[in-house]
Amino acid sequence: MTPHGEGKPNGPSEPRSGRWSDLDRPPLNAAGLRRGLVRAGGLWTQVDVVQRTGSTNSDLVARAAGGPLEEGVVLVAEEQTAARGRLDRRWTAPARSGLFFSVLLRPAEVPVARWGWLPLLTGVAVATGLSRAAGVDTALKWPNDLLVTVGGEERKAGGILAERAGDDGVVIGVGINVSLRADELPVPTAGSLVLAGAVSTDRDPLLRGVLRSLEDWYGRWRAAGGDPGPSGLQETYAAGCATLGRVVRAELPGDRELVGEAVAVDGDGRLVLATGEGVQEPVGAGDIVHLRAR
Repeated sequence: MTPHGEGKPNGPSEPRSGRWSDLDRPPLNAAGLRRGLVRAGGLWTQVDVVQRTGSTNSDLVARAAGGPLEEGVVLVAEEQTAARGRLDRRWTAPARSGLFFSVLLRPAEVPVARWGWLPLLTGVAVATGLSRAAGVDTALKWPNDLLVTVGGEERKAGGILAERAGDDGVVIGVGINVSLRADELPVPTAGSLVLAGAVSTDRDPLLRGVLRSLEDWYGRWRAAGGDPGPSGLQETYAAGCATLGRVVRAELPGDRELVGEAVAVDGDGRLVLATGEGVQEPVGAGDIVHLRAR
């Protein structure tokens, strides 16, 4: 991404000191990714791979603000030094240990009121793509976490962050722990595809599989005008959501808390909690803590 100086797109033959320092973590093949993903009439129009940057989301939002940028740009980093999750949480991971990328979408024909489904749509696409390419059973924690099972326990292996980019764009960032080893986990509740028994940790086919799945789901949702019902998104998300059927604590804005059973994801993508008072209350934003299974 040379226009802003955050990093230099790399290809398979670019000499760089230390890029093969961990033979279990070869670099991405940028040229191969472009050949496999960019095609006439397809969603993905540009694929850039940078060696190191602060945050692919921040970079892509800045690029979109700096001038016309068409839908379908993909920015991938081998390493992020200032990656952000929800609520501006920071996290880092060793170089080439995961998939760290952002995409620019412009769903012009979808009412803005339905754009809140984009992070959930991305979660479905990522889970579907990884199931096929890595052979790992994944689950979704509302609203934006990807869970895998390690040693019989649920662990977070990925997350999603959506940000507006001007009036008509959304940048969606995805971070997935692929080859992170047990001694590299940032917290005990973290996981990775390799720890979950993935049949493959080759990041090139994993990234292609995730982006093709995202193109498919985004196309269905957009063709339905963003309606999660006819597009199949609402039903598929609910089927793969580990939060539903659990007693959870919602930590809400304004230092409020709400405890209840997660019973549904409504048409607006909100998590519906059934409280002890017999009230069903939708939650549109907040941290969800899984307390126990039903």
